[in-house]
Amino acid sequence: MADWIEEGSKAPDFTLPTHDGTKLKLSSLKGAPVVLYFYPKDDTPGCTTEACGFRDAKAKLAKHKAVVLGVSPDGPESHEKFRQKYGLPFTLLADIDHKVAEKYGAWREKNMYGKKSMGIARSTFIIDATGTVAKVFKAVRANGHDEQVLAALADLA
Repeated sequence: MADWIEEGSKAPDFTLPTHDGTKLKLSSLKGAPVVLYFYPKDDTPGCTTEACGFRDAKAKLAKHKAVVLGVSPDGPESHEKFRQKYGLPFTLLADIDHKVAEKYGAWREKNMYGKKSMGIARSTFIIDATGTVAKVFKAVRANGHDEQVLAALADLA
């Protein structure tokens, strides 16, 4: 289990399949801030709340020229259904083998009702236009998280 990526460090680059089956390379987005958020599973209550928060903040995020990327272990087909169902206007990435989550430290041991297992810790990384991790949110609460992200983006300006 990797440690969390620290603020001020270079964001680990990666290439992952998107919801539409194309591939996206993180470093191709240099020049714009990136909101990279890791979530456990498509179309579950907390993940839907978080995704819809980002959807509803689209105009405010656009003012910061921020690119939102959602990452979970679900595959492209699941992501596409999730996007369609909730009208999500941003890219969802399929980290099926959770290698990217591991690089960022978002793949962690979880304890649910006394049962330990490995999984995605809901977390967000704001990467500035130069590719540096500017802000790390660990153990995110889905409700209202978009407001925290917007405040952090305002601090980058």
